[in-house]
Amino acid sequence: MPSTFFGLTIASSGLRAANAALNTTGNNISNVDTLGYSRQAVTTEAAQALRVFATYGCAGAGVETIAIERIRDSFYDVKYRENETRLGEYDIKAYYMRMIENYLTDDKISGFKTIYDKVSAALEEITKNSSSTSTKAEFVSTVKNLTDYFNNMYGNLQNLQADVNDEIKMRVDKINSIAQDIATVNKQINVIEQTGVIANELRDKRDVLLDQLSGIVDISTEELPILNQAGEPSNMNRLIVRIAGGQVLVDSDDYRQLECIARKTEEKVNQSDIDGLYDIRWTDGIDFGLYNESMGGELRGLIQMRDGNNGEYFNGKVEGLYYNIDTTRVVIHTDAEYLGNMSKCTLSDTGGKINIGNQIYYYTEWTYDGDGNYSFIIDNKKSDMPLVNGKIGSETSIGAEVRYQGIPYYMEQMNEWIRDFAKAVNDIFTEGVTEKSEDAGILLTGNLLTESGQYTEGWLNGVTRNDKGKVNDKGYYHITAGNFAVAEEIMKDASLLGTRFDPTAGVDECEQVKKVISMMNDVNQFNFRGRNAGGFLECVLSDAALNGENAETFYTTYLSLETSIDNQRTSISGVDEDEEAVSLVKYQNSYTLASKMISTLTEIYDRLILQTGV
Repeated sequence: MPSTFFGLTIASSGLRAANAALNTTGNNISNVDTLGYSRQAVTTEAAQALRVFATYGCAGAGVETIAIERIRDSFYDVKYRENETRLGEYDIKAYYMRMIENYLTDDKISGFKTIYDKVSAALEEITKNSSSTSTKAEFVSTVKNLTDYFNNMYGNLQNLQADVNDEIKMRVDKINSIAQDIATVNKQINVIEQTGVIANELRDKRDVLLDQLSGIVDISTEELPILNQAGEPSNMNRLIVRIAGGQVLVDSDDYRQLECIARKTEEKVNQSDIDGLYDIRWTDGIDFGLYNESMGGELRGLIQMRDGNNGEYFNGKVEGLYYNIDTTRVVIHTDAEYLGNMSKCTLSDTGGKINIGNQIYYYTEWTYDGDGNYSFIIDNKKSDMPLVNGKIGSETSIGAEVRYQGIPYYMEQMNEWIRDFAKAVNDIFTEGVTEKSEDAGILLTGNLLTESGQYTEGWLNGVTRNDKGKVNDKGYYHITAGNFAVAEEIMKDASLLGTRFDPTAGVDECEQVKKVISMMNDVNQFNFRGRNAGGFLECVLSDAALNGENAETFYTTYLSLETSIDNQRTSISGVDEDEEAVSLVKYQNSYTLASKMISTLTEIYDRLILQTGV
């Protein structure tokens, strides 16, 4: 049977339970505004009853405090992090698309449409007074403004690409930092929980880190029990954190690190890319998979903005291999329509990396035969594995298919328009003659990138050779928005412009000027995406506006979902001051009653021991 002091044991257990509940309530109230804090609650259960051999059976033995646990629902954690991943991606896209749209918007002073209209007006003035050199000089000046516009746009987009590239490095550093912190917290949690208690505050800290990580890159987590030597679950757990489509970042207290490797000048993917774009890999040498379709978060948004080519990248199959001592010429055939047009070409002219049969090689130069066949000169010394005949028929690619209209896409659009426009204008003016009835030269060209001077008419048309004895087989490919320029001779002397067609006609004849005007206005003579030459801004700006609007729409949607999911999560794990106030009164009453029970028992023991005279 229970002892005389059994009631005191029961009362003291109630006192301890009430005290634990009061302390937990006080902790909740203290952390009402703490980021990531989960409301805690005391878990109790009735103590094992004492068997007494009496008619009433077992006697209750009070209460036992089992644990102090977090109140949290993992379902809402998963949903919140999935939403953060999408929100992070579209936040990045919305911001940078607004930047591109702002660059393209015509400010009525130095925008494309304003300048283009001035070029058209200046041409009309020449038709009214074609013998005036000053009128021609005014036209050349407006064309110079047009080339300056594209030079500035090129610089702006390159600066934007550099900013995105720097942000990629920052996100990678942040991933590394969070990975290290999670691994440290995992170790601390296991040290504490192996004693049988729950490390609530550390688990909250870890969840905050996982929330932050989910905004940068997609994540998935798995927590597994660590088995003891007997093969039974211990009190410790193994948390595995995976990112970017399932790549392990953290495994318990072990973690991996990422590193950014800057591309060298000869490793550029696109002709207009800046130097030093980062590739990402794990420090153990394993490829990260930069263009992994499963990747999400801010990192995905940044990669797509930096490298987005609208799905247009170099790809084909090896047709033939021709060996030399230090180099190998590989012929690659492609059926992609956009790769057959040098105006659309984005291949680097300084060399780069090429993937042939899932093996990386380095090319130093390339040529195109106009019939879908590209020839690349491979540097054998840089290659880890030699090209062998077994590679014939292998799939080949440069860069990757990034189905988003990022900065490379807008660069390509500018370059395409410039090349086609420059060729169309030059073809007309070079058919004409100058005021002195002499053969005219080109109006539009490109500045040489490695030395002073400009591309000549013969070089652009594949007639003359350069100092290395090579003939340009790429047409106007060498002209980009970055080096687009007016021919120096015509800048100095506008009378050299080929405005006349018939050398025997008078100086007022301006047939070539009229042809240029017709070309600029007639979509059948100059077609840019179904519009005439002046439709460039309309096409490209509509792309940027549409992409920006889509990104803004998705960002707003996911921002609203973030609030909704967070409210649902907070309703479960958050601290409600009113609820805690009610709990405080409840546990206070429990503590008071337990104390009263002890006080009552004290009087009973006093009477029993001191006053019964036993």
